[in-house]
Amino acid sequence: MILVMAVCFAGLDTSVRHLGAFFPVLLLLTARYGFQALVMALWLALHRGQRFASAHPRFQALRGSLLLATSAMSFYGLQQMPVPEFTAIIMLTPVLVTLLAAWLLAERVSALRWALVIGGCAGALIVIRPGSGLFGWAVLYPLAGACTYALFQVLTSRLAALENPLTTHFWTGLVGTAILLPLLLASPLDVTGTLAGASPGQWGMLLLIGVLGTGGHLMLILALGLAPSATLMPFTYAQIGAAALLGWLVFQQLPDSWGWLGMLVITVCGAASAWLNVRSAAAARRPLSVVTADSAVD
Repeated sequence: MILVMAVCFAGLDTSVRHLGAFFPVLLLLTARYGFQALVMALWLALHRGQRFASAHPRFQALRGSLLLATSAMSFYGLQQMPVPEFTAIIMLTPVLVTLLAAWLLAERVSALRWALVIGGCAGALIVIRPGSGLFGWAVLYPLAGACTYALFQVLTSRLAALENPLTTHFWTGLVGTAILLPLLLASPLDVTGTLAGASPGQWGMLLLIGVLGTGGHLMLILALGLAPSATLMPFTYAQIGAAALLGWLVFQQLPDSWGWLGMLVITVCGAASAWLNVRSAAAARRPLSVVTADSAVD
C-alpha cells in the first residue's frame, strides 16, 4: 500500500507541475480536494454501514488542515522546482515522523531502523546539496511541507485505530474543500473562463490529479492502520525514484550524478528495511518451543 501511495504521489506532483502552466494553483488545489470530498461522499452514501459523522471531529479538522497546508506547499513549490529534487527534500519527512512517533505515540524503534531512516535522509541531502544555491528560497516550500506532513502522518497513525478510514478520508476532502472553495470564489480568478478554454487533455489531467491524490492518501490511511508509522516510512523513499522516472518521461529532465548517488543511498536503505520486514515476518510464522512460549508469557 505504501509503494502504491508513493507512485500516486509522484504522479500527482508531476501532473501538478505540468498543469500549473495552464491553470491557477488555487484552482488545482480546489479540484483535488473537491474530487476527494465528492467521491468519498458518494461511496459512504451508497454503502450501508458506513457513516459520515466522525467520533473525533476536532482531530479530523486538524488532520485535514495539516494535509491542506502540505498540499499548498507542494502545489506552489512544484512551480519553482523540478519534481525529483522537490520530492527529495520532502523525504526529510520520515526522519521527523520517526522522532514524533517515538515521542508522541510511544512506538518502539530499533537502532537499525533508526540508522536506515537517517541513511535515507542523508541520501536526500546529497540530492539537494544544502548551501549549493541550486534552488534558492524555493526550498522553503518543501521544507515547510515536510514539517506539516510529518505532523499529518503522526496524527493519521493516531486516528487510524479510532475512526473508519473511509470516514476519515471523506473528512479530509471536506475540510480542504470547505477552506479552499470560498477562497477560490472570492479570488479575482476567472474560473469559468479558464475551465471553458481548457482542452480535453487538460480536463483529463485535472481529473487525474483528483484520482491520484484521493487514491494515494487512502493507501496511506489503510497502511497506517496495519503497521507502525516508523516501520512504513522507509518505503516512502520509493517516491523519489518514481518522481525521477516521471520527470524524465514528461519533462525530459534527469538528476545529475550527485542526484543519482543520493537516490542510490535511499534505495539501499529502503531495500535493507524491506529485508528486515521479511525476516521478522518469517520469524513470527515459526512454531514456538515450550521455553520460548513460557518466556513470552512471562
